[in-house]
Amino acid sequence: MKIVVLAGGLSPERNVSLSTGTMVTQALRRLGHRAALVDLFLGLEESCGPLEEVFDAPISDAAKKISAQAPDLAQVKAARRDQSGSMFGENVLELCRQADLVFLALHGTCGEDGKVQAALDLLGIPFTGAGYLGSAIAMDKDLTKRLVSERVSTPGWKTVEYTAADIDGLAASARLPLVVKPVASGSSIGVSIAHTEEELRRALTDGVRLGGRTVLEQYVAGREIQVGILEDRALPPIEIIPKQGFYDYENKYQPGAALEVCPAELTPAETDRVQQAALEVYRALGLSVYSRADFILAPDGEVWFLEINTLPGMTPTSLLPQEAAAVGIDYDQLVERIVNESLKARKEGR
Repeated sequence: MKIVVLAGGLSPERNVSLSTGTMVTQALRRLGHRAALVDLFLGLEESCGPLEEVFDAPISDAAKKISAQAPDLAQVKAARRDQSGSMFGENVLELCRQADLVFLALHGTCGEDGKVQAALDLLGIPFTGAGYLGSAIAMDKDLTKRLVSERVSTPGWKTVEYTAADIDGLAASARLPLVVKPVASGSSIGVSIAHTEEELRRALTDGVRLGGRTVLEQYVAGREIQVGILEDRALPPIEIIPKQGFYDYENKYQPGAALEVCPAELTPAETDRVQQAALEVYRALGLSVYSRADFILAPDGEVWFLEINTLPGMTPTSLLPQEAAAVGIDYDQLVERIVNESLKARKEGR
């Protein structure tokens, strides 16, 4: 098949996406597909030659390595010739129309929030992962928690929209400790744990730069457990043990920054509870193909749902490939199963 791998985009998770896209494109080519790696936002200039040639163009290894810092999106915007403001760069949709499938290697608000899925759906172009509605809901942490709170346990939360002028009042009235996280962001970008009022002020100040719509969530101590879902089945849970701090952006993507135990050392009952909770959320949001849900397993055995990702990372340090490997599915097989299940899901309208 001819497959366009869309990566990059204009999201704080841009660098992670490029790493995912590079690895997925290489896997697709090993599997015998003609795969084109394309930056959603920067696109392809006409001077690059016929679009058809992109399917056989060499892939740079530069995107494989993820910087410890989130990208400078202002620089990315300035690098684009077309300043129309569209999320789709030059010739991106034209190339997608030539493909049998678009593999979404996108993460964050630019690609994981349902907008790209909706555009492709309107054009009749098949794509990987969940549909546009489930993607949009899952990207909004507040809406997700509202929809699943009667099915699974989730820490108490309050969603606030604020400006810098509101920070003093929010900090003074808060019940600590709290986890501060942007409503619509991933890869733990902008996420902080505030144990003191000073830490909360600092986290809220950072939140203004990310839009000011923020979830203040009750902090629950415990083990960090994540569960992947593939083809409507839960994979073995994985436990994350950061060497320092919590599982933030740097600890997620810098090799050796966290210990990842898969399968997690849980009792059969604990494994079943966390897998069933992941499936409950997946089904409640109407997701399809694959996803990955994040939990805290408290010392008393309670499973607390935090959030779910509809386009989990496929980088060298990503968790979903590790969970798949634990049941004998290697990276290339995982990519092929995502492709096949996505084509099936689109035909069935899910």
